[in-house]
Amino acid sequence: MDTGTGMFTLNNYLTILIVIGAISFVIYLIVRLNRSETKKIEIENKVKELEKKLDNFQLETIESKLNPHLFKNILNSIQAHAYQTYFAIDKLANVLDYILYDSHKKYVTPKEEINFAMSLVEINKIKISPLFDLKIKLKIHENEPLYTQPVLAPLVSIELIENAFKHADLQSPDAFISVTFSFIDSIFSLTVANKISAKEPMKKEHSGIGEKSMEQRLKIIYGENYKLDKFVEDNCYIAHLKINLLEHKAKMLAIR
Repeated sequence: MDTGTGMFTLNNYLTILIVIGAISFVIYLIVRLNRSETKKIEIENKVKELEKKLDNFQLETIESKLNPHLFKNILNSIQAHAYQTYFAIDKLANVLDYILYDSHKKYVTPKEEINFAMSLVEINKIKISPLFDLKIKLKIHENEPLYTQPVLAPLVSIELIENAFKHADLQSPDAFISVTFSFIDSIFSLTVANKISAKEPMKKEHSGIGEKSMEQRLKIIYGENYKLDKFVEDNCYIAHLKINLLEHKAKMLAIR
């Protein structure tokens, strides 16, 4: 009788352990599921917030004649890989905030423009393979006073970066995109290069407006203090923008 009671107690003990283990496992699964659902809701809310901003994307000046469809397409790509690209969604939010709010300013700091451009590069990365040769270089002297002063027209870098990802050859083994930012001796420089795609890009009715607006803005704002070169070399398209912000500021101070 004692032996039977002992066995009964042991069996009960093992049963209780199994039940507790099963309950713990179920609780663990529920917690994980809730966390996944919470993350999913956060992503969906973020996407809705971005879509709302895009719907209100109406900038009327020359410098803001941008194509909101570009960001709609990027947003669609991000949504398709939402769990892997939550970082890219945050970058897209930063880009939209900059365009919607900071782009209305006459000038921003070189630091703000470069941060914006880097975010733009990050969200474009989602469209290319992780193995694609994307080179990003920063040659920045952050201790220079003009680096944090509002002397640079906003969005001057967007057109060159957009064109690189739009027209680059993304398929061939030797394909690449190179983006180099430089701020040395108060000179802002941006060089973008990419292997040209052999496929003829589809021409749109209003294509080229961004490029024309950019050059028009640069000429109006910086006059002789900027230089924009574009050329093809060894089947690679290269665009180089250089703005002497020190000379520009000196000119502005002399006018006052």
